[in-house]
Amino acid sequence: MSILLRFSVLSMIFLSVGLLSGCGKSMSKLLKNPDAAYKLRMAEQFFAKKSYTKAQQVYEDIMPFYKTSKEFEDIYYKYAYCAYNLYDFMNAENLFKSYLEIFPTSTRAEEIDYMRAYCFYKQSPKAALDQTNTVKAMGMMQTFINTHPGSPRNKEASEIIDQCRAKLEAKEFMSAQLYYDLGQFRAAGVAFTSLLNAFPESVRADEYKLMAIRSYFQYAEMSIEEKRVERFEQVVNECYEFTDRYPESKLRKDVETILNNSQNNIKTLKNEQVKTAS
Repeated sequence: MSILLRFSVLSMIFLSVGLLSGCGKSMSKLLKNPDAAYKLRMAEQFFAKKSYTKAQQVYEDIMPFYKTSKEFEDIYYKYAYCAYNLYDFMNAENLFKSYLEIFPTSTRAEEIDYMRAYCFYKQSPKAALDQTNTVKAMGMMQTFINTHPGSPRNKEASEIIDQCRAKLEAKEFMSAQLYYDLGQFRAAGVAFTSLLNAFPESVRADEYKLMAIRSYFQYAEMSIEEKRVERFEQVVNECYEFTDRYPESKLRKDVETILNNSQNNIKTLKNEQVKTAS
């Protein structure tokens, strides 16, 4: 690196450090200012410029001064949104909840009620992870729809519920598929059946039923001799249930193949039992 380039880089570093230091001193000076009205004006400017970290600091500082004033509701409203806009959704949800408790008759109550539910949605992780917040988001959105039947936000709330259900379905599918891939076929059969019962209207419902049948077939094949007939008979019943339930399914041929194999296995096993008895 040339001396000139090195000097330029060092100059930029010192300038950045200087600006940060100056900014810190400026905020410290502002927070120490005894004029609450001035600090409120500054907080409003920070908020308008989307400098949410600074706005949050100042709002928090002046709230005790305005707690009994008419400005307090607006301060608290923007303070909650600072947390939201800083992606601190857990804190934002708590603040939205507190807002509703402090200002239950506010004209913003519907908006805040929705935003509280939306914070749970924003905390919903990818399907492979724990879905506690996804379930909460669904419940909160449904409660919002029930509480505000005429709200224009209900369409989006319904869409979010559908998205959350799809994520829960994906998680249950991954769990069931993992059992199958690990060769735990009885557990896989139970899991796919549970998945189908939880999401009977899913576009993949026939696929889930087929996977349950495949799982029970594999389980029957691996069973001890005296249990195999009984378990293949269960597979046969599952196959008949599939054809009754999904007569137009593209997967029907796969099910018919498993049905024929199961019936042939039952016939062979019963013949062997007769020979042994003789």
